[in-house]
Amino acid sequence: MSFPGPPTPAAGPPPASPLTAAVERFLESAQAATTRTGYAETLARLTAVAGPTYPVAALTPEQYAAVMDRWTTAAAATWNRHLSALVSFTTWAQRQDLLATNPARRLERRKPARRGDRAIPAARLDKLFTDPKHALRERVLWRLLYDTAARAEEILSLNVEDLDLEFRRARVASKGGAIEYVHRATFTARLLPRLLAGRTAGPVFLADRRAPTSGSRVPARGDICPITGRGRLSYPRAEYMFKTASAELDPHRQGWTLHQLRHSALQHLAQAGRTAPDLQAKSRHQHLASLGRYVRLGEETSARITAEADPAQRRRPR
Repeated sequence: MSFPGPPTPAAGPPPASPLTAAVERFLESAQAATTRTGYAETLARLTAVAGPTYPVAALTPEQYAAVMDRWTTAAAATWNRHLSALVSFTTWAQRQDLLATNPARRLERRKPARRGDRAIPAARLDKLFTDPKHALRERVLWRLLYDTAARAEEILSLNVEDLDLEFRRARVASKGGAIEYVHRATFTARLLPRLLAGRTAGPVFLADRRAPTSGSRVPARGDICPITGRGRLSYPRAEYMFKTASAELDPHRQGWTLHQLRHSALQHLAQAGRTAPDLQAKSRHQHLASLGRYVRLGEETSARITAEADPAQRRRPR
């Protein structure tokens, strides 16, 4: 006669996963390097708020709110970008059965204010690009962003191996992870070898200091220059440098953003008469409708078109 064995214990909750390990797994799952870079800043803040060994399952709305407090006074687009990173991490953690709740449920996206012309006048850009008081690294970065009309994350993620010096192009990982090429103009091509100074590998744009070798701020190996030991220049630092440098040329004394270089490049091309397909090829937008938020030709263009179409303009003077 057989006797029943001990009852099978009911499946309990999965073992608690420390936050640092979960964040690393989540970032590794992101295919695009630009996505990983963007999410890393937000999740580093979450790790600092909650603690590296804090269990993911215990994350609370209060901790998420504390993370977002850093960007309370930031622009709506900046707020939404960091909130999207938290939401993406939360969704991933729920799919992995690491998190049963939604700590982001009390946070809301912000509606960006309607803006007029966001393009920077070409003459003021030229002053920024040519002023020798600005460091070579900054001037090359700004020119490259303007020449290529690329996203700042794409250019900051460039490695020396991605550069094609002969054909003045660079290989970037765009949104969604697609590999595409962006092209630079003559002045940038002349300055770029000076910035590289013989380097053949590692990030194109380097931070001012050597990367830490221990602790929670150690970057990935691919984000460290094998020659100098310096890490990759971060988006927040690059943005701060540009806003500070451009504040004296901005009539409002607030400075401009790196993303406005993309706006400016596309709008200046549109003002020069480039067609919508031309702009789409330059910006690498999948849909022409997406160009509407970048290209707003403004009052001067409206006045010129009206004057050129005025029937009286065609009359010969007597």
